[in-house]
Amino acid sequence: MATSTPIRVDEDIHALATALAPLMSRSAAQQVSHWARIGKELESAPNVSTQAIEQVLGCRASYDDLNEREQAVVRAEWAERTDQRRRDLNLADEFAAEGRSYVELDDDGNIVTRQP
Repeated sequence: MATSTPIRVDEDIHALATALAPLMSRSAAQQVSHWARIGKELESAPNVSTQAIEQVLGCRASYDDLNEREQAVVRAEWAERTDQRRRDLNLADEFAAEGRSYVELDDDGNIVTRQP
């Protein structure tokens, strides 16, 4: 069994790890460790420029300029960001706040109209 050592992390990192950890079936500490291992592997990987990856993720460079490994890292990050946005999305609440009706399918596949 691995031993652990307490460390300090920024509040925003801890808050994000606490929020995401249950979705990944991890504790907050396990999530931070997971991120640390990924970062370690990225920084030591041959032919992978973390700076180039950060520039693409920050919309300051083109995805097409990355090599195959760097593109894989970017795609994984985009997938995670997309999944997080989907988890945060609640159109029912947005439509209700705007006073808009909408339709959806119930569990049996029937169309149901929701009124504000």
